[in-house]
Amino acid sequence: MSGSTRAARSLRRRGPGRLEAEETWTPTDSWSFASFCLGMLLESYVFGTATIATGWVHTPVVLRSLLLSWSPIWQILGIACFGPMADRIGRRPVFFITLGLYGAGGIGIVFSSSYQLILISLAVMLLAAGGELNGILVTSHEVMPARHRGKTMMLAINFANLGGLTLAGMSLIGGPHGIAAQRLAVGAAFLFLSVCLLVMRLHTPESVRWLRSKGRQIAADEVVRRHYPADAPSAPRLTGEPATAPKDQAASASPLWLRVFATCATIFAGTAGYGLMVYVLGPDHLPKLSAAILLVAGATELAVGLFAFWADRWSRKLTLLVGYLGCFGVSVAIAVAAHAWQGSLGLFFSLLILLNVFLSVEFLASTTLQGEVWETRRRATYTAAVRFVSVGLYIATIYLTQGLSLYQFTWFAVLVWGIGVAGALAWFVGGTETGQGATLEAASGQRAGN
Repeated sequence: MSGSTRAARSLRRRGPGRLEAEETWTPTDSWSFASFCLGMLLESYVFGTATIATGWVHTPVVLRSLLLSWSPIWQILGIACFGPMADRIGRRPVFFITLGLYGAGGIGIVFSSSYQLILISLAVMLLAAGGELNGILVTSHEVMPARHRGKTMMLAINFANLGGLTLAGMSLIGGPHGIAAQRLAVGAAFLFLSVCLLVMRLHTPESVRWLRSKGRQIAADEVVRRHYPADAPSAPRLTGEPATAPKDQAASASPLWLRVFATCATIFAGTAGYGLMVYVLGPDHLPKLSAAILLVAGATELAVGLFAFWADRWSRKLTLLVGYLGCFGVSVAIAVAAHAWQGSLGLFFSLLILLNVFLSVEFLASTTLQGEVWETRRRATYTAAVRFVSVGLYIATIYLTQGLSLYQFTWFAVLVWGIGVAGALAWFVGGTETGQGATLEAASGQRAGN
């Protein structure tokens, strides 16, 4: 009897689309999980670098807005490029391509001395970051043990918060010694972390689910043989077998239009709401507080994100709704009290911390959701399409808010969070429950072999 067959027989059913898995966490899982965590950290680090870079050169206001929008512009290009590519050539090859681009861009940042070189280096890094993010959101669901799927995804996502915190720390360390020192600190830290990621990726295999979806049975069996102990019970991630009958899964799948609307609305609101209040508010309205805002936001969300250890027990639908309702309510308070907190740093950072508590909740839930509701053969492409639309709309908000007063800016953020509430509410009412132990097959309504 093959190792994958023994693995399949080691799973006990405990309800439609759920497993009580007697899985063994393998060394390969540790390497994969570590690479996803560090990959999310670097993606966030790269995305936030543009905010810090606004202080490296003197530029007109219109060009400063270009630098702020530079991150999402090149990120969505990376998403659009590497998303479909991951479905076509595989998850693992794309990860190594993006790592190469990371190295090239990081070297450019270290030696950048002009606005043009900063833009070029950031573009290369952000192109890679888009592919990295999309790849992690897709691959983590496919390769992590079924009983830990939600938890490991959310913990990896939480490292994006650590990325912002790390960037803020490096910029504050180098800042007092001048622009060149700050640029060197930011770039050198990025290159060191990229080398660490390379070591981890060398120990991580291709997604067995993806190989099977492409009909590459021999290659899938070889990955199982080389990377997963034959006597260690594992999940359908290795057997390729759905946890419930295909017909039952297909019948329980949410309509495609609902999946597209809910994921687009929530990801747009999360990206734009976070970007406006953390990346844009500082440079446009509170320039002296830019690094401090990044630091406070990153620290708060990192702490709240530790609750991801219990993610597999929660309802994803309820968590999503609570996160967006909280962000909406706090953003209303920020808009109403705008005149008051302008004269009180204590009040400002208290509201910012509270907002980032709910930001962390919605970020974990929505980012997990967007990668688990599509079938394997097209998971990277659909995830990329959702992020392309959502981040593209966020870019538009940067320019729409460019001439707004602080008061108008905060009310615009309220509108953005209102869109997120609409998406979360729609999913809560009509969407499939993808948390509380739901398998990937049940979450996506996937048929066998897809």
